[in-house]
Order: sequence, then structure tokens, then C-alpha cells
Amino acid sequence: MTNITKSGGVYNPPFKFGRTRSEAGDKSSMEYQRKAWDALRKSINGLVNKVNATNIKNIIPELFAENLIRGRGLFCRSCIKSQMASPGFTDVFAALVAVVNIKFPQVGDLLLRRIISQLQRAYKRNDKPQLHSAVKFLSHLVNQRVVHELIALELLTILLENPTDDSVEIAVGFVTECGYVLQDLSPRGFHGIFERFRGILYEGEIDKRVQFLIEGLFALRKAKFQGHPAVRPELDLVDPEDQLTHQVSLTDKIDQEISLDIFKLDPKFIENEKRYEDLKKTILGDESEEEAEEEEEVGVEDSDESSEKEDEKQMKIRDDTETNVVNLRRTIYLTIMSSVDFEEAGHKLLQIKLQPGQEMEVCMMLLECCSQERTYLRYYGLLGQWFCMMKKVYQESFEKCFVQQYSTIHCLETNKLRNVANFVAHLLGTDALPWHVLAYIRLNEEDTTSSSRIFIKILFQELSESLGIRLLNERLNDPTMQADFESIFPRDNPKNSRFSINFFTSIGLGGITDNLREYLKNMPRLIMQQKPASDSASSTSDESGDGDHKCSKRPRRS
Repeated sequence: MTNITKSGGVYNPPFKFGRTRSEAGDKSSMEYQRKAWDALRKSINGLVNKVNATNIKNIIPELFAENLIRGRGLFCRSCIKSQMASPGFTDVFAALVAVVNIKFPQVGDLLLRRIISQLQRAYKRNDKPQLHSAVKFLSHLVNQRVVHELIALELLTILLENPTDDSVEIAVGFVTECGYVLQDLSPRGFHGIFERFRGILYEGEIDKRVQFLIEGLFALRKAKFQGHPAVRPELDLVDPEDQLTHQVSLTDKIDQEISLDIFKLDPKFIENEKRYEDLKKTILGDESEEEAEEEEEVGVEDSDESSEKEDEKQMKIRDDTETNVVNLRRTIYLTIMSSVDFEEAGHKLLQIKLQPGQEMEVCMMLLECCSQERTYLRYYGLLGQWFCMMKKVYQESFEKCFVQQYSTIHCLETNKLRNVANFVAHLLGTDALPWHVLAYIRLNEEDTTSSSRIFIKILFQELSESLGIRLLNERLNDPTMQADFESIFPRDNPKNSRFSINFFTSIGLGGITDNLREYLKNMPRLIMQQKPASDSASSTSDESGDGDHKCSKRPRRS
């Protein structure tokens, strides 16, 4: 006969406890919600604590089965605590966060803010173990593309600004962990960091042991970080193009949202739980279909059709919230800013999978990045020229960009206006953009503003410098293009003609208005020639009219 009193009761697993709890009790009551919160906390902690490289694919569906929206604070706290307790599993926790971040970006953002807050606190207190733990977690999140590489460069800059033995040692460990990724994502910034390491080494003010660490790091860089891959194959679970990357400055004041870790009564608890149940079905349904395709490899056509339908539904949802557009723009921006030269940027941008019509986003982001610079960089003009020469669809997209930009030119600051004008002038000067786009410019007093006149001035001055006044004049006097240039050199009204002549003369380009001057000079004579012609035409019409009248009076023959 068994003695039940010794065991103190029978253990109920969380899922069975949740089942019995849902069968009885008021779900809107404080007691019920508190028990549900405790069960959620225990379940998340248990899953995070037992995850490793071999079972992570099995843990992920179980983790998505829990309400990660309500328990995102619990999940982030559990990940940080588990990583501090087991630093050797940091890459596993980072891989787990990377998968969750795809479906719930707010979880990745919250975790990043809490790690940065932990890093700031440890740096001020000179707490080396805690700082080392936070830096290690951050490095693997950079490898998983959850965290932007600019945060990594900012952290290294702070650590090496006033170098000490501890800060340099932590910086060396950080570069060792994520150097493989940084050398590809931001080669210029990565080179600058190693120049700083070289300067510290030459100064010789740090301990010999740390100097040996720096020398070992240089050797590791020379070997292209062999033996230190960014992500292990078994933890490479996310396509970098699908990952949403977060960026927060290390000097900002961080809100950790600690209140998310504390139980609060939810007035809409039943409604929110139902929403997550529906969301969970879509998430776990996708994963179960993918597993079935890998295991069975039979009936591929049916599974492909169903997955395509679900993908289309998901795409419609994402398009409504503009999530895909924001992610695409972020990817384009990061690619443009992290490339060494325009050819590298062009090849990387062509590798991005674009939907039909999204070429316009590439052109708009390129023009936006160009306008944000303090001074015009030829890098953007060469990149735009490369795209126009590569595919005609980009040439047409840049033409649409020019029309949109010129229609809102009055909204731009002078610096942005100058950069855009130089960019367009480069495309026109290299024949990357057809010259008929100038037909959208109407140069007269009524249709121009101060901003548009500044834009036209910079545009034509840049064209004259790149082409020369003689070649520019030949282009503008091309007989086949005169219909497109009538709006710039108007001949419909002497007032508009004089305005155009005076404008180009005031900016030092009066030489391109010689034909318009000649036309304006001969305009009175042409008008006088037209008047006699009209008078003679009217007189002949009168004579013909009289003749008809006389003939009408002629008697008929009998």
C-alpha cells in the first residue's frame, strides 16, 4: 500500500494545470489571471532553461504555444538570466531570440533595450563579469542580425576611447565573437576599429597580457576569423533577409519596461487570449506544414499550393500594415550605407528579392540617402547611373522620382535641394537619364518658386561644368528634342521668353539662350509678316465672295 502523504500530492504539469484551470473558474477574476500568469512564467522559464543546440527546433513550437505577447517581459528576463548563468550557451539563446523576433519584433526590441541598460549600468559600476556577459549576448545578436552592426561599432568606440586593461580585453572578446559579420557588413568602420587597436598597441600603456590579446586578434583578422563563424549551422534558423534588425543608441536613456515583468489585471484578458490563440494557430500551422514537407516529400504539389495561399494571405496582411515596405527600406538603407563603393552596393541591392514595382523603393531610398548628406557625394550619382545602365525599369523609376521630387521641391531644405539637383545633373550628364525629363520644368514667373529656381540653377550649372558650355548648348539645340525644351525656353509669350533669358544670364549661362534671343529679336518682324499674309488672305476671300455673288445674278439659259 503506497503512502501518499510522503509525496505531498501529485505533480501536475503546466499544460495539465492550465487545462483544469480553463474548465472551471471565472477567467476575468483576479485569482484566475494571477494563476495564469504564474503558469506562464514557469512555462517560459522552463523552456528557456532547457534549450540547447540539439533541441531548439523542438522548443520553438512549445514556446510559441505560450502567450509571448503578454509574457514578453518574462521571456526577456529569463533569457538574460539564463545567459548570465550559462555564457557558453549564448549563441543558443541568441538563435532562440532571432526566431521569436521574426514573429514578434517587439520582443527583440525589448530584449535589446534591456541588454543595453545592463551594459550601461555595468560600465558605470566597472562590473566586469556583468559587462562581459552583456557584451557577449550583444555580439551574438549582431551575428543573428537582430541587432544592427552600428551598435557594435558604437560599443567598440566607447570601450576603446579611454582604454584600460579590462575595456580592451572586453573589446577584443567582442570582436572575436562578431568580427566575421562586421568585416562584411561594415568594412570601413571595422577597419577604423583595428586602426584604434593598432594605436593602443603602439602606445604600450596597457598590460603585456592584453597586448598579446590584440596581436592575436590581428592574426585572427588576417585569417578571416577562421574557427569563429558567425552562426553555427545547427543554429542558422533564420534567413537574414527575413530578419528584422533593431537599432538603439548606447547613449540614449533606455526604458526597460520593468512593469511587463509584474502581474497586472487585464480587463480584456479573455479577448486578448483569444487573439493570441488565433495567432498561434497561424504560426504553428506554418511550422507544422514545413515539417511535413521535409519528412514526407510526398504530395509536394498540394502542400506547395496551400503554402502559397497562406503566404499570399500573410503578404496581404503585411502589406496592409506596411511591414514589408519598412523592412525593405531598412535593408536598402543599410546596404547603401555599409558598402565600400557603388559597385558593391549595386550588386548587393540586386540580390534583394523585390516584388514587381518595388524597384521604385530602391530609387526613392537612394535619392533620400543622397539628400541627407551634408554635401553631395559622387558615390550616389555613380550608383544611380549603374542602376539606370543595368535595367531600363530603374531608369523609368528614376524618371518618376524626378517628377515627384520636382513637384514637391518647395518642401526641401536648401542643402537637400542642392544634393538632389547634383544627383539629377549627374544622371543627365552621363545619359543615364533621358533628357526629355526636363519637359516637366516650366521656366516662367508664374510656375516657379524660389526653391525651384535654385534647383534649376544648380542643375544647369552642374551640367555646364560636367559637359562644358559648348556640348550643353548642342544638347539643348538638338532639333529632335526641341518639343521637350519648349517649357524651359518658352516662345509662347515675349514675357516668358525674357524671363528665361534673364534667368540664365543671371546664373552665368546666357550662352545657351542665343537662339531664344534671336527669336525674341525677330519676333516683331515675324508678327508683321504674319499680318500682311492674313490681310491678303482676307482680301482674296472677299473677292471670291463677290464673284460668287455676281455669278448668282447671271440669268439662266432657257
